[in-house]
Amino acid sequence: MTPITRPLTPFDGQKPGTSGLRKKTRVFMQDGYVEAFVQSIFNAIGGVSGKTFVVGGDGRYFNAEAIQTILRMAAAQGAARCIVGREGLLSTPAASNLIRKRGADGGLVLSASHNPGGIDADFGLKYNIANGGPAPESVTATIHEQTQGISEYVTLETPDVDLGLLGETALGKMTVEILDPVADYAALMQELFDFDAIRALIAGGFSLKFDAMHAVTGPYATAILEGMLGAPKGTVLNGVPSVDFGKGHPDPNPIWAKPLVDMVMRDDGPDFAAASDGDGDRNMILGKGIYVTPSDSLAVLAANAHLAPGYARGLAGVARSMPTSRAADRVAEKLGIESFETPTGWKFFGNLLDAGRATLCGEESAGTGSDHVREKDGLWAVLLWLNILAARKISVAEILQDHWRSYGRDYYSRHDYEAVDSAAAEGLMADMNARLNDLPGTEVGNPPKVIARADQFAYTDPVDGSVSRNQGLRIFFADDSRAVIRLSGTGTEGATIRVYLERYEPAGGDLNVETQAALRDLAAAVNALTGLSERTGREAPDVMT
Repeated sequence: MTPITRPLTPFDGQKPGTSGLRKKTRVFMQDGYVEAFVQSIFNAIGGVSGKTFVVGGDGRYFNAEAIQTILRMAAAQGAARCIVGREGLLSTPAASNLIRKRGADGGLVLSASHNPGGIDADFGLKYNIANGGPAPESVTATIHEQTQGISEYVTLETPDVDLGLLGETALGKMTVEILDPVADYAALMQELFDFDAIRALIAGGFSLKFDAMHAVTGPYATAILEGMLGAPKGTVLNGVPSVDFGKGHPDPNPIWAKPLVDMVMRDDGPDFAAASDGDGDRNMILGKGIYVTPSDSLAVLAANAHLAPGYARGLAGVARSMPTSRAADRVAEKLGIESFETPTGWKFFGNLLDAGRATLCGEESAGTGSDHVREKDGLWAVLLWLNILAARKISVAEILQDHWRSYGRDYYSRHDYEAVDSAAAEGLMADMNARLNDLPGTEVGNPPKVIARADQFAYTDPVDGSVSRNQGLRIFFADDSRAVIRLSGTGTEGATIRVYLERYEPAGGDLNVETQAALRDLAAAVNALTGLSERTGREAPDVMT
């Protein structure tokens, strides 16, 4: 098989974001589009000769076709081996685990995470480095530079590889290894958690449901929850992956997983429920009659992780993204361990995890994980919650109440204004940036709230000293409430303005106010300050989580 060099013209807009390149599926399906981006990755990492890669994705529309392109290009350019999940399926945390376990040089992960799938929906591709985590900014910047001047790619003309056939096959001089996407991940989970205790909890009548949202975690949850832990058949809902996620939106939040939320809020609902997203790296946690915010979930896991065998040694530190509530910081302070505030994007946790300075990490966007891989991990979070419930023998609601009585409560919510005109969104951010120095001492809202300080968040990595600027507006009020405003990098059309609201209620205060009611005055103050409703033409957010 002789490698073939083909010319191509650069495509505009192939700049990786916080989680790789995401565009509409039809954009990726253009002739040469995948080839241009993959060749740019290969060029940016110094070529692929003799290297080993993990390749797989969430099974969305065009996943299998893009994998065939990647395999041909890797083989043509001298890669030694590509390790691929059967049928092209690999959850993002499972891919991270395989990169680390097999000592691979990196991985190509095909996913648009929680975005909808289908020919008229979204697609994504990102490169993970040898530690199993997303490529850092230095690498993604080089990839982007390559995309701007790419003029050719190298490939083979071969039949498709049978992605459903387990075992090894040759593609040119490269070995393609097709493996069970679940086995290695399930073995890792068994090392971290007390499966005997969880199995006994379930056998004792504890009821649970897991909504895989027609996405990649279906096979993982079925194998682990129903197979290894003995949960009844039917515990896993929507467990068969679909190229369009059953025409749903695979984002595990109370809006898109409403049937699960309705189920658990009934008197006869399950004791515990959870959901995961398109590629398996996010989670939603619920108990009978209660929704656990991602920020609270991270804090509870940090306070109780020692109950699971894999974390019995204690935590080195806890890291959270800047927009995530400060609840985890309060736990770290009480435990006497380090806490870190990073920009949004899991890649910023990588150095902390590699350096042994953080053990648990979390983002408000339903991502939680630990040093077992270098990605957030939805099913891992579910299993840690189950381990804690098995050890403490109280309900989810009781765990939350006990936590708030110990640490106080950070009332917290994210308000999303989706598909906003990009110029209007960027204008809002520019105007706020220009006013930052004038905001301290200003009163806004009714009743008035006094702004104590405001800034544009910048992060200096404590491990390598790299600096990331312009990571989001922070507004701190004199009453210790806080608002953060960011433009999201995960959408594929228009702009999404995210407003994060947080109000701290100390232990001993009123800990059971409805969340949006608790934040109403803060939301009104932010709206008055920014002119958000006027600029977006929206009277209310599209999504509140």
